[in-house]
Amino acid sequence: MNLYFDPEKISRYDKAGPRYTSYPTAVAFTPAFSATDYLQHTRQSNHLAGDKQHPKPLSLYFHIPFCDTICFYCACNKIATRDYSQADTYLEYLYREMTIQSSLFDQKRTVHQLHWGGGTPTFLSHSQIQSLMQRTRQLFTLLNNDKGDYSIEIDPRSVTPKTIGILREAGFNRFSLGVQDIDSNVQKAVNRIQPIEQTQAIIEACRDHHAKSISIDLIYGLPLQTVNGFAKTLQYIIDISPDRISLFNYAHLPQRFKPQRRIHVADLPSAKDKLIILQQSINRLTQAGYQYIGMDHFAKPEDELALAQQQGKLHRNFQGYTTHADCDLVAMGVSAISSVNHSYSQNSKQLDVYYKMLDSGGLPITRGVSLSEDDQLRRTIIQQLSCQFSLDINTIEETFQVDFGAYFARELDALARLEEDDLLTLRPGSIQVTPGGRLLIRHICMIFDRYLNTRHSEHASCFSRVI
Repeated sequence: MNLYFDPEKISRYDKAGPRYTSYPTAVAFTPAFSATDYLQHTRQSNHLAGDKQHPKPLSLYFHIPFCDTICFYCACNKIATRDYSQADTYLEYLYREMTIQSSLFDQKRTVHQLHWGGGTPTFLSHSQIQSLMQRTRQLFTLLNNDKGDYSIEIDPRSVTPKTIGILREAGFNRFSLGVQDIDSNVQKAVNRIQPIEQTQAIIEACRDHHAKSISIDLIYGLPLQTVNGFAKTLQYIIDISPDRISLFNYAHLPQRFKPQRRIHVADLPSAKDKLIILQQSINRLTQAGYQYIGMDHFAKPEDELALAQQQGKLHRNFQGYTTHADCDLVAMGVSAISSVNHSYSQNSKQLDVYYKMLDSGGLPITRGVSLSEDDQLRRTIIQQLSCQFSLDINTIEETFQVDFGAYFARELDALARLEEDDLLTLRPGSIQVTPGGRLLIRHICMIFDRYLNTRHSEHASCFSRVI
């Protein structure tokens, strides 16, 4: 078993902390980073993109912010509307951004990964979906052999089996479905009515169209959830047998996310019940044959994520775990975050500002960060720990020309205390996370996050608890 659940230790170490989809995390992004800085990084990226025969590939992300209803738990950047004409305007501006972005990258750099997130990407009509993918193929070099990792987030309430066929024809081969909970009382409490039959019909359509991967999102800690009720939800999902399951902890942060103010705190399960739900879910998933990938993610042993982890090739970015560590990530749309050549850059979170900046002829970047050598070093360490549950210290020393023991003396002292609690093992030349430490990997990674102990520490309240 690659995971061990210790309720006492989990309760003791259950602090707020980043999910490390990036390092530095978004709280370190600054308005001092501009589109000019981004352009410099793209030029360096093309220069360093590899030899002419094997240029460094790209990953594309498109943010579609619209939803026709609001799920009260949601913490995503979204716009609730039933005015579908807003998507027409949005796509016009998105096409402008795509045109600018595509001009910055060598056309020989093929797109190995593509993802649409939201919001609800399937808010778009069938013709809009087809047009956006057609424009993407015109501006970027997409693969035409179905070997790309081209994924989309789906709200089963917003699609039909016909939609899945259109998505498949457009080039999508991986589908991520939001379910959260199948209990009708929980669904009413979070304003997401989604009968399981509806979800099953869409999953069957994905399989009928030979999807390469199907992933399902679940959330524990929602209002009116019970231990027995969530056990039924999980068993339904296990019986459906998706390739991947994401089991997220609901983070109640109503001061940051207004829709969460519609959730009554008294309806939330107790901390004790949440731990029982988590422990029960882990036991059921591992008994069903799923492998714990890390940070809420489970996958079947034959899934590409599980295989990449075994081979030491797993990577983590803003879409979660991925097998595409070698790609520069070019993200487009309101609030989207790119990762190009040791930099992060984020578009405006405000739609009117996003439009205004594109009207002026420039990229809608409002903040970001260029990674220092220390950032790159710590990012590599956090990536290795969060993806592989281990760290080869000798390789780190050779790659970054540092004396690990001297450079990270404070961190090693903190890790020694975690070793006493059997969360990890410190060996000459390596750090190994134990089965009991894997659920607390975010806490372990936090040891190496220098921003948590500097001027950005006041942002700690914006993070969810690690469990």
